[in-house]
Amino acid sequence: MGSVVRPYRRVLVKLSGEALAAPDGYWLHPQTLAELAADVAATVETGIELAIVIGGGNIMRGARMSQAGWIDRPTADSMGMMATVMNSLALETALNAAGVSARTMSAVSMPTICETYARQPALHYLDRGQVVVLAGGTGNPFFTTDTAAVLRAAELRCEAVLKATQVDGVYSSDPKTDPDAKRYDRLTHDEAIQRDLKVMDTAAFALARESRLTVIVGSVHSPSSVRAILNREAASTVVAP
Repeated sequence: MGSVVRPYRRVLVKLSGEALAAPDGYWLHPQTLAELAADVAATVETGIELAIVIGGGNIMRGARMSQAGWIDRPTADSMGMMATVMNSLALETALNAAGVSARTMSAVSMPTICETYARQPALHYLDRGQVVVLAGGTGNPFFTTDTAAVLRAAELRCEAVLKATQVDGVYSSDPKTDPDAKRYDRLTHDEAIQRDLKVMDTAAFALARESRLTVIVGSVHSPSSVRAILNREAASTVVAP
C-alpha cells in the first residue's frame, strides 16, 4: 500500500465559544469538551498539526456589552479576551485528559496562568507535534477572534484555517430559515467579501486573501468533525485564491 497523502500538514482551527456551552445555558459543557478533545486527538493521529483559536461568546461578547452603553468598547473587548483564556484553559485540560499534549498561549500576558504568546515558541511546539491553544484574540480591542485566527495562521505557517460553525459550509442565505438556501462548495476570497457572506468578518477574509490562506468552513456537530472535514470526508465550503 502507498503512503497516505494528507490534504494539509498544519491547520488552525477556529472554534466559537458558543460551541462549548451546555444545553441549559451554562458556559461550559464537560461532555462537549470531551467530544471535541477526542476529535482533535483523532485529527492529530492522522499527522495533521493543529493550532486552535477559541472565542469567548459563551461567557460574554465585548461588542455586545459595549452596545449596552454603560461600558466602553476597549474595556468590554478586554473582558472578552479574558473569556477566551478561560475557554482555552478548559480545552487544554480536556485535550491533556484525552492524551493530547496541548499548551495554552495568551496574547494578553497572564504569566501566572499560562504562557504569553510569542511566535517562535509557538512554532517550536507545533513542530514537536503539540497542539497550541491560542487565547486572548490579537491582544487588542476592536479585532474579532476570526481576525486573530487568520493572523495566527499566517504567522505560524498554517496551510488553512478551519472555521468550525453550526452549519456544514457557506450558504447563500441562512439555511435554518430559508429552505432554498444554496451551499457553496468553493468560493474565492473576493467572492466571499463581495457577496457579504457573514461566515467571517471582512477583515479576516481580507487578511486571508492577502496571505493566500485557504479558509474551510464546516460543522463540528455530528456526523461531521474536525478530522472528517480536514480529510475531505464531510461537507464543507473551501474559500481559496
